[in-house]
Amino acid sequence: MASLRKCWLLSRPFSSASAALHSRGGNISSLSRGISKYSTASAIEEPVSPPVQVNYTQLLINGQFVKAASEKTFPTLDPRTGDVIAHVAEGDAEDVNRAVASARKAFDEGPWPKMAAYERQRILLRFADLIEKHNDELAALETWDNGKPFEQAAKIEVPMLARLMRYYAGWADKIHGLTVPADGPYHVQTLHEPIGVTGQIIPWNFPLLMYGWKIGPALACGNTIVLKTAEQTPLSALLASNLLHEAGLPPGVLNVISGFGPTAGAALASHMDVDKLAFTGSTSTGKIVLQLAARSNLKPVTLELGGKSPFIICEDADVDKAVELAHFALFFNQGQCCCAGSRTFVHERVYDEFVEKSKARALKRAVGDPFKVGTEQGPQIDTEQFEKILGYIRSGVENGATLEAGGGRLGNKGFYIKPTVFSNVKDDMLIAREEIFGPVQSILKYKDLDDVIHRANSTPYGLAAGVFTQNLDTANTLTRALRAGTVWVNCFDTFDAAIPFGGYKMSGHGREKGIYSLSNYLQVKAVVTPLKNPAWL
Repeated sequence: MASLRKCWLLSRPFSSASAALHSRGGNISSLSRGISKYSTASAIEEPVSPPVQVNYTQLLINGQFVKAASEKTFPTLDPRTGDVIAHVAEGDAEDVNRAVASARKAFDEGPWPKMAAYERQRILLRFADLIEKHNDELAALETWDNGKPFEQAAKIEVPMLARLMRYYAGWADKIHGLTVPADGPYHVQTLHEPIGVTGQIIPWNFPLLMYGWKIGPALACGNTIVLKTAEQTPLSALLASNLLHEAGLPPGVLNVISGFGPTAGAALASHMDVDKLAFTGSTSTGKIVLQLAARSNLKPVTLELGGKSPFIICEDADVDKAVELAHFALFFNQGQCCCAGSRTFVHERVYDEFVEKSKARALKRAVGDPFKVGTEQGPQIDTEQFEKILGYIRSGVENGATLEAGGGRLGNKGFYIKPTVFSNVKDDMLIAREEIFGPVQSILKYKDLDDVIHRANSTPYGLAAGVFTQNLDTANTLTRALRAGTVWVNCFDTFDAAIPFGGYKMSGHGREKGIYSLSNYLQVKAVVTPLKNPAWL
């Protein structure tokens, strides 16, 4: 199975990416104006008109789009300008109750868990086909609501969503228990049963991918779902869910609530009739979600949380290649990535060269309207995240790190931040300890492997790590020593439907994707039957 990599665009010149995008056809002719490098002008030009309409803004409950019980709405904003894209139904506890009741009825009385697994598989495969058919529409909506480059959404993320659905469709009819030998005349078998009504809460940085990571295994196992979208990015999940129903999903199997964490999110996490909860987001919010789940019905919880991932550049590294990969590891998706290589550890022998070249690469980064061909970096998600990142940049300067590039706002409209590089970063600085979730690269110097292993592991997080070396022994030493759920060697952000993802320590519980994710949505039941006069045991 070919690996679907987030660094697809990075491995091709922008002219090739542009040609590939145009070859898709569809409504992308308006995106043809490109930019060549980051400048204030590129960020403050008149925004490109998105080639998509917003058709779904209500809650999805029992197969129907409906208003919130309160009839309240909230605005979802264009990060390029801060302007309102649409007003979306604001779900709260009453709406969560309606959605959970719908999911419970669909699980207890509906056809989904009783349906032949092969039929569930066929629905998921039809959904994947519809995702591909509506690729550019989904990508444009994702870019408009989130700010990520359209090329990234259209060529990487939406195809990954389709691939995820086909992957889990393949698992639907291969989930089974075991026959277990026992001491004595007994027939023992295990059954793998769907867990029931699942609550799922997804973040704003990869709305469609996180939607797929959550619903794929849950549906393949025969569960029903109440999913809460991030309040910053509610639009693409609604469109995708409409396509899923078009593919034949029965009413009530998937319910989607847009709303805020303290209301809709808390109601879902603490609901007594939700059998399992999955959450992706910050570690601080994850702690609250876990507490709410425990205080209600002790429902099991899967958590994919924050990170402060080390990216280790060894002394034998090809510096030019290391600079490019480290740049990608940090700045991808505007730096809004939980596994970003946000602590760049560089061996002292190549440190100065690495810093100079990293500075030059940051200054060349193409920042601007994400709908323009060639844009590498769009705006941050919203004003809260924008101000948080600028605060971390100020703290880096105040704490004595050397500001090599960037360091402030780009333009005067929207939430654009200049790609920022700090050198001479120390382990005790805030920018080296806390998750910034923005385009801020912190470059630290180390002496030897023992030094960097100790410092890389000296964090409450353990989501991912990167190693760049030409020495196999060095790679093997580091991959086994680093306390992280994923270690990328001479690559970064390489994702595949079959590769599990999750963290050590305060980066979460459980694994997403791959065969390991199925166990999150299954109960194991042992069935024991006496045997009379068995011919064999």
